[in-house]
Amino acid sequence: MSKLTTYLKETKTELGHVNWPTRNQTIIFTVAVVLISLAVAYLLGLFDAIFSAGLSKLLGF
Repeated sequence: MSKLTTYLKETKTELGHVNWPTRNQTIIFTVAVVLISLAVAYLLGLFDAIFSAGLSKLLGF
């Protein structure tokens, strides 16, 4: 049990050294991740549609 207590104390100490982002930075980074994810999803969908159409024409479906 003492190993668990030691681990938790050391973890709390280490978390004190973390340079946490501000609320504004967190919002900006979150919006950036969402926008980039949407853009990538759109591009993947677009390429999937293009390749599906091309393959359908190639195979005669």
